[in-house]
Parts: sequence; C-alpha cells; structure tokens
Amino acid sequence: MHYLLQYQTSADYLEKRVLFRAEHLQLAWLAAERGELVLGGAVGEPIESALLLFNVADPAQVQAFAESDPYVINGLVSSYRILPWHTVVGEQAGTPVR
Repeated sequence: MHYLLQYQTSADYLEKRVLFRAEHLQLAWLAAERGELVLGGAVGEPIESALLLFNVADPAQVQAFAESDPYVINGLVSSYRILPWHTVVGEQAGTPVR
C-alpha cells in the first residue's frame, strides 16, 4: 500500500535545515534501501512543505519514520499527516485498474 507522508515545514525551516539535514537524509536513504521509501523531497518555490512516498504494508512504519525524523524532533516540521494513497495507474500502482 502507498502512503504519503506530508510535512508542513516551519517558517525557519531553511535556516535550521543545515543543522539536521545529514541525519535526516541518512534516515531517508536507509528507508529507501529497505524498499519502504520510494521518493521524498521538498515542495514549492519557496519551500512550503515536503512529501515522502512510502510503499509499506502498515502505516505504523510511516509513523515510526516521522517520529524518528530529526526534522520532526527538532521542530522543522510544524505538522505532518499520513495519507493512504490508493494508486491505480502506473507500473508500481498498488491496485492497477485498466
């Protein structure tokens, strides 16, 4: 099942990001290497949020990621949501419909 982890970034996100980026990226790449995190990155110009696409069986895995993310722990993320994404088109769709 696909899940979107939607981060709303804080007003000082860009200023503080440099302090925690290496640790955040390490966490993200480990999740990607396990096959859990498909894509992730900041959204907007200027940056206003971030989206991370997970392909996991249980949304608790996404929750665990967020709770251990240094961006969340250190206040760079003002809020987050975990949204089930019912994908139907594309080679990696969870439930392809033609």
